[in-house]
Order: sequence, then C-alpha cells, then structure tokens
Amino acid sequence: MKVEMPVEPLKPADFASDQEVRWCPGCGDYAILAQVKKTLPGLGIPKEKIVFISGIGCSSRFPYYMNTYGFHSIHGRAMAVASGLKIARPDLNVWVVTGDGDGLSIGGNHLLHAIRRNIDMTVLLFNNRIYGLTKGQYSPTSEVGKRTKTSPRGSVDFPLHPLSVAIGAEASFVARALDVDLKHLGYVLERAAKHKGTSFVEIYQNCNIFNDGAYSYATDKGTKHDTRLILEHGKPLIFGKDREKGIRLNCTDPEIVTLGDGISEDDLLFHDEKAAEPSLAYLLTRMHHPNFPEAFGVFRAVERPCYEYVLDEMSDSTPPPQGAEDAEIDALLNSGDTWVVD
Repeated sequence: MKVEMPVEPLKPADFASDQEVRWCPGCGDYAILAQVKKTLPGLGIPKEKIVFISGIGCSSRFPYYMNTYGFHSIHGRAMAVASGLKIARPDLNVWVVTGDGDGLSIGGNHLLHAIRRNIDMTVLLFNNRIYGLTKGQYSPTSEVGKRTKTSPRGSVDFPLHPLSVAIGAEASFVARALDVDLKHLGYVLERAAKHKGTSFVEIYQNCNIFNDGAYSYATDKGTKHDTRLILEHGKPLIFGKDREKGIRLNCTDPEIVTLGDGISEDDLLFHDEKAAEPSLAYLLTRMHHPNFPEAFGVFRAVERPCYEYVLDEMSDSTPPPQGAEDAEIDALLNSGDTWVVD
C-alpha cells in the first residue's frame, strides 16, 4: 500500500531563485520582491503552477528572481503573453510585473484590453515616474515640468494616472501600495492574489538613482500622516496624525474638512470598494498631492465573469456537427457579390 507523505508548507525562501538580484542598492524593487515571496506561501499553490511574466525594464528582471516558471518577454508585451498563457492554461496562477514605461507606454493598449476582459491574473505596475533601465528619461507618469535627459526644459506631457486608467477600463480589482510600507504592501498583495479576475496594483516605487525622493511626501515621517489616506471598506475617509481630518463631498467634488465644530464622521465620504458603479473609486484616484492626501489600499473589488472561464464554457458546449464549420465558411465566402482575381 502506497503511503503519501504529507507535503510541507512552502516558505518565502522556497520562492527565491539561485540568480543574483541585480537591482541598484537601495532600489524599492527589493522590498516588493520580498513581500511577494512572503505572500505566495499563503496562497497554497505549488510553485509549478505559478508563472511570472514581465516585459522590459528594471521591474522586468522579476521572473529571474522567482523560483517559479516565468517569461521575460519583450517591451510592452507582457500583458499579451500573459493573456495567451492564461487562456491556454486557466489552471495556472499568472502574475504580470511591469513598470510605468513598459506597461503604460508601448504596452498601454495591451493593458487596457486585458483589464476590460477581466482575465484572471495579478498585475503589479511599479511606478517610479521615470525610465530607470535606459538611464533617466521621462515616462508616461512623470509630472509636468519634469527635467530629464529627454526633457531638459521640462516635460510638457500631462501624466497618465494608472489607477484612473484601470478603472476607466472597467477593472474589477484596483489597488495602490507603497514600497516601504511593508505591512500594508503585503496586505494589498494578498488581496490582489486572491481576487478572481484582473487584479491591478500600482506600487509607488522609489528609483534612488534617477528619481530619488519622488514619493518623499508619502514616506517622510513628518508628512506621511497628512499626505496618505488609508482606505478601509465601510469606513469614513479619515487621515492626519491624530485622525482629525476627513474627506467629504461638496456637490461632486471632494474637499478636506477638519472634524469637530459641527463636522462629524457621519458627514464624511464612506469607502465602498464593492460598489457596482466605479464613480467614487475613480474620484479617489483623482486626489493627488499636494492638494489632497493620496489614497492607498483597495479602491475597487467587485465580481465579474473571467474571460478565460467563459471561453472554456463555450468550448465545452455541444460541438457542431462534423463539417458544419466548413459549410458556414463556404456560405459566407460565397454570399453577396464575389470577384475572382487572377
């Protein structure tokens, strides 16, 4: 009689590959890599069922450092490769690691369509607001006026806001995290990994070589309480060192108020990540420093059918009679006016 030995639970170290991690010392990518390794064991998925797919850029070295399957694909095409893989193998747990340049510039179109199809995969977009691998050119998320090697007089392009783009593409899960807030980052990664559908996570990540301090307002101890708003489902939007400030709606616009003097928590906007209509989630993505605190956490988490599972159901239905497809194609080709070109 064959006795099956109990399978030992995986540990973060089990997901570390034998490759030397070659990011610049102090890069925020190290923290993200560590938190992903801590998240994976809790999913209870064998390493052989996990795939990391990337495009081109500093973030796209990620598959080399994971002891799982992976693809280091070409510039901007990570979402296309991941979509094809997930459709062909719905049983796999697919992750996409991309950056603000790779994912929002040449890869922007693939990103939009994968999100709207709601393919079941987890997308991590590292946003450092700069092109790091190619040595410091301005990216699709760089602020207006940003001086770089390709914009010596300051960028004139208005930046894309990744979460606004994702919600506009009908994303079913949208979140934001910060590379140095490890506990919160781990929470967001776990929520994203367990969501069925496209999980889109923007991670503010510091490039200490070409754009150091881009998010210092959100990381410095003296300012972070006033510049960050942590989202909690069903709770009012409150922030500040003493939780003395909040966000309420003034007609259709958000405004900052101070609690007290006739203003209570009941007057504030309450967060609802499960709302079917994404308008308020979109509104939160439009709050930017320095005029507002920036929101972190889960903006939206709703249920929608996953593209690949719907396709599977269609293919599992009763197949058409033999030769039916050929007959339909012949009828189509010979319908209406036809021409023969010699």
